[in-house]
Amino acid sequence: MKRAPAVILPAIAVERASARPLHRQIYEGYRDAIVARQLRAGQRLPSTRHLAAELRISRIPVLNAFEQLLAEGYFESRAGSGTFVARAVPDELAVPRSGGRPRQPPSRSAPRLVARYAASLRTDTGPWFQGQAAFGVGQPPIDAFPLEIWSRLVARIARLGDRSLLRYGKAMGYEPLREQVAEYLRTARGVRCEASQIMIVGGSQAGIELAARVLVDDGSSVWLEEPGYFGIQNALRLVGARMIPVPVDEEGLAVSAGIERAPRARAAFVTPSHQFPMGVTMSASRRLRLLDWAQSTGAWIVEDDYDSEYRFGSSPITSLQGLDRDSRVIYIGTFTKILFPAMRIAYVVIPPDLVPAFMAVRRVTDMFSPPFVQAVLTDFIREGHFARHVRRMRLLCAERRETLVAALARERSLRLGVLGDAAGMFLTASLPPGTPDREIGLTAAREGLKVLPLSSCALETPAKRGVVLGYGGSTNAEIVDGAARLGAILRRMVPRTRSRSR
Repeated sequence: MKRAPAVILPAIAVERASARPLHRQIYEGYRDAIVARQLRAGQRLPSTRHLAAELRISRIPVLNAFEQLLAEGYFESRAGSGTFVARAVPDELAVPRSGGRPRQPPSRSAPRLVARYAASLRTDTGPWFQGQAAFGVGQPPIDAFPLEIWSRLVARIARLGDRSLLRYGKAMGYEPLREQVAEYLRTARGVRCEASQIMIVGGSQAGIELAARVLVDDGSSVWLEEPGYFGIQNALRLVGARMIPVPVDEEGLAVSAGIERAPRARAAFVTPSHQFPMGVTMSASRRLRLLDWAQSTGAWIVEDDYDSEYRFGSSPITSLQGLDRDSRVIYIGTFTKILFPAMRIAYVVIPPDLVPAFMAVRRVTDMFSPPFVQAVLTDFIREGHFARHVRRMRLLCAERRETLVAALARERSLRLGVLGDAAGMFLTASLPPGTPDREIGLTAAREGLKVLPLSSCALETPAKRGVVLGYGGSTNAEIVDGAARLGAILRRMVPRTRSRSR
């Protein structure tokens, strides 16, 4: 009888008395072993049954840990052979270089602050962002927000009569909320942080602009995802950055292309967990390469983690910041995508030595975020309402995504390709090359749909054409009706494009 080759078990220990779940301990043990080169690319891993027996625990946490490592690209499964360390993780990047001259520590000083209005600032965002209609991008399921609970908390905070909430707040934010956010990020997103590093800001766009002002000098080269989020593009135009578009493929930002175009760039702005607008997740290999580039050149990475809670095929992908051993990553997250946009509360996780620079800029911009709303949000998180809401919204958005995918599939004559992972509150549908997706977006807007053209997210002439369709803020009935109306628009416009190309 043919036997599978013996597998050496790595030194992964679990602590049953620890507050960290067993699956998280196993996941972090394997991930750290791969990053530290204790496990090499292609190395075979034990079966989940064997590992569970060796650790003397249930098989369920082992299965959960392996599923997450497969989703993030650290493991790969081969039919009939078992599970292996992914070959795409480069050995030379998984561990600090040894031998030769040691690296000189890169400069960690913040550049001079630049605040100028650039003539090229894009203010024409298009009609796809005006008003509320089916497929609006960035709209969470407001119809499912627990307004009664929120109202009760607002009334309770008001009745307490704490007048300190009516005074000027601190530049870093309301301390109890910062403590809650730090605990949440460490647990749910794998972020390495303390409350002292967290700054509460007025939405993720405010965090992006703040990071641009602190990190980027006038004329500095900055990597941007191509196509990418126009809000990041505007923030960098505002400070006079030299924007370097770096292509995005199925593994996320093409780091090698960025190095080729601007090896000494000052910073890279990325959306690694769910890239906007292509919807892909940056692979483990690309994450390690990006971190290695930043450490070796003294560059900064700004991680915009705008909708990480919405992931349907697996647990949320661990943050890029959680892999950073050199404090080169500024992490930005937001509550507006999971709760409601009008809240305007987001957070920035700042490397400790940059906190004074961020505070200096904050004090000359909006000074602080409203303490009263922060106090309400603190209780919303502390009492478990936030965690329950996240679970409900994940299920609801997964259902709405399935409804949209099925509705687009019924438009068989159009052969629309759905791009990106099963995550977030939007998907991108590809269109034939040369399709005037901007004209389609304008036509859809006139007919009551908010369809974002993919080309509007690009700095250069885009290689792909498509439409970005939000489903988070639309009901299933609105999605089905909107997909039918969009299909009619495409049938009118796409064939004419093809005939002209002949």
